[in-house]
Amino acid sequence: MHKQRSIFLLITAEVAAMALWFVSAAIVGDMRLEAPISTAMQAALSASVQAGFVLGAVASALLGLADRFDPRRVFAAAALFAALANLALLVVPVGDCGAVVARTATGICLAGVYPVGMKIAVGWGIKDRGLLVGLLVGGVTLGSAAPHLLAFLGGAEWRSTVIAASALACIASVIVLFVQLGPHHARAPRFTPSDTFIAWTDRRIRRAFGGYLGHMWELYAMWAWIGTAAAVSYSASMTSPAASTLAKVTAFTAIGAGAIACAVAGWCADRIGKAEMTIVVMAASGCCALLTAATFGGPPWLTFVVIVAWGITIIPDSAQFSALVADYSPPDKAGSLMTLQTALGFALTTATVQLTPIFADAYGWPTVIALLALGPAFGIASMWTLRRPAQ
Repeated sequence: MHKQRSIFLLITAEVAAMALWFVSAAIVGDMRLEAPISTAMQAALSASVQAGFVLGAVASALLGLADRFDPRRVFAAAALFAALANLALLVVPVGDCGAVVARTATGICLAGVYPVGMKIAVGWGIKDRGLLVGLLVGGVTLGSAAPHLLAFLGGAEWRSTVIAASALACIASVIVLFVQLGPHHARAPRFTPSDTFIAWTDRRIRRAFGGYLGHMWELYAMWAWIGTAAAVSYSASMTSPAASTLAKVTAFTAIGAGAIACAVAGWCADRIGKAEMTIVVMAASGCCALLTAATFGGPPWLTFVVIVAWGITIIPDSAQFSALVADYSPPDKAGSLMTLQTALGFALTTATVQLTPIFADAYGWPTVIALLALGPAFGIASMWTLRRPAQ
């Protein structure tokens, strides 16, 4: 009973806190109605969260925060400060560099939410670890979709989205304090940065890191810009206001649908193998990326269906890379190694999120979307040798 209750509360807290992540991506279209925002600045508003997360995650990994301190308190403090940083969007000029600073600060704080949540989750099981982390990443996914729903409900009043997302993060900071730590939770008596070197010396962890990088090449570029790309696609046969509204629904549906897939994939991974599951899912998401590019500008219903399918297949493997790192790591270093893994992945997404709209302006959205399929191809190659031996 304690396990089910704690995992439920943890997932609820993740959903609420991660609503902060894509706030700028969800509201940038409405912000542009108040003031002109260049393509580069639009990209910076989203990429700065990624960059901030990397800074926070690297610092957390090197300091061993998730392994040395009570992760619930780390999570609670990080969610609260992230909420306050997000509210700064209400006081800085629209499109100003101050907004980029605020989003960077939000990303730094969220480094104490996502990886720390994984540390708590893996402490509750070993045999069902794929499912536990899958459920957690499902919560992260649903939370990442939430700003698009908030933006849809708030209409053109983007400030209500900012306030609602911060309120959810404050609620998360309270909920997580009621989570109990599992029997497999391990705290490091001390931690040195050299402890993370195992990520390079252990081939299995190194391969899992490589698969995660291939996955991240595709994931956040899609999540951050699928609403914008969908609006452009729909505008080929719809009015701009109608295309914008449908694009918000598309982004929320596509990202949110992946949450359910995370749980299903986690259950399957515990039975067929975590590496095997990542290979299957990456193959599917890469194909969906190519299909999205092929149907771009076509019938809106067809593009909508393909994008939702892409959203379902693009995220379920994420949890399994982390679960594998936890499996291969010493228990008292798992939190820091998972944090390092996410730091490297988000460092890559800082570039992909920033460059995606710029390249789309230069070469068109279909070309950029098709190039995202290169990530899953690399990830499959990295994970191939981690498959279970044939019986």
